[in-house]
Amino acid sequence: MAHHEQSKATFPEHIRKKRNGEQLSAGEIRDFVQGVKDKTIQESQIGAMLMAIWLKGMVAEETLALTKEMMMSGEVMSWPAEWEGLMVDKHSTGGVGDKISLVLAPALAACGCKVPMISGRGLAHTGGTLDKLESIPGFNVYQSVQQLHRILEEVGCCIVGQTDNLVPADKVMYALRDVTSTVDSLPLITGSIISKKGAESLSALVLDVKFGNAALYKDLDSAKSLAQSMVTVGNSLGIRTGAVLSRMNCPIGRCVGNTLEVMESLECLKGRGPDDILELVTSLGGLLLWMIGRAGSLDEGKKVISTTLQNGAALEKFQNMMIGQGVANQIAASLCSTNADYYSILRRAHYQTELETQGHGTVLDIDGMVIAQVLHRLGAGRSKAGDPVNHSVGAELLVSLGQKVEKALLN
Repeated sequence: MAHHEQSKATFPEHIRKKRNGEQLSAGEIRDFVQGVKDKTIQESQIGAMLMAIWLKGMVAEETLALTKEMMMSGEVMSWPAEWEGLMVDKHSTGGVGDKISLVLAPALAACGCKVPMISGRGLAHTGGTLDKLESIPGFNVYQSVQQLHRILEEVGCCIVGQTDNLVPADKVMYALRDVTSTVDSLPLITGSIISKKGAESLSALVLDVKFGNAALYKDLDSAKSLAQSMVTVGNSLGIRTGAVLSRMNCPIGRCVGNTLEVMESLECLKGRGPDDILELVTSLGGLLLWMIGRAGSLDEGKKVISTTLQNGAALEKFQNMMIGQGVANQIAASLCSTNADYYSILRRAHYQTELETQGHGTVLDIDGMVIAQVLHRLGAGRSKAGDPVNHSVGAELLVSLGQKVEKALLN
């Protein structure tokens, strides 16, 4: 108790130290994270510390200490010995139409990996994997640790939300970062992402760091710094960590919006998806297989992943994952059938409008950010935590970059 009284008294000192650009010790960072978790620090003080970190940054040792303390603030998962070296996951920094997880997790499971993917909700203009999956009737993203083990044992992949006792300090800090304009801080993003992945006790992690006008970081250099920060901390925690930088201007694939993205993911799992999705899925998956020694090279890894999409093995994993997470057998089978009538199961929007071109020419750019903002306003995303999402809101791109378009002739 005495120690705690002591640290409480000196917490303003810690804030001042960081505010003045000094380096915090591992002990001071531990005091901060513990105080956040135990609610012994006032919200205003947490906000002040977050802003000091945002303004002054952190050196690599501080970021590592922050991530480690956040990871240890809750339960860290443990897996059966025979899964050693097979636990893998991927994290994307968020984009528009980014449905990669829905295709990649089952593809990796089809390669013998175990994928305990802990995912998030939509944030600002970017879509959330959990929101997408919840547009499938019956899909339950909240699973107990026992259930998680069972699904990984039987299927090999699951996509779930963060449980209350997994990195509890992150939940508090995340909510406060949102309201204190401190979301885009390298050490805070690194801590938030890598602490959650660290708590999954992974063998390997691949990060898809986006750059471009529809990404969190607009330019390549800042995306590179973020990738470097996360890779350094991940590797220091004993997770083999790699990163891929990918452009995020146009949406990924042709569909944006929860239900539409599920449909497009199912098409990819049936071997009929757009090339850009295929390229990302095989690159990220191939890299993971190579990192854990399941493929001799990146190219070999890409081929292995590609095969699971062509031969139906990944599709079967997705079907079983749906069933494992609460979807009725008949619904799962129906969605995964070759010529599925998706709208007999998934919600179709009441109103549909086709936008026609105002002139003729060539499509030079598709602004993912604008599309995301429009859909967000129509109800595809949230303005504040806990808002309901309208799963049927979405957009399908009927043109692609470089395509020539003609003005529609009026009758």
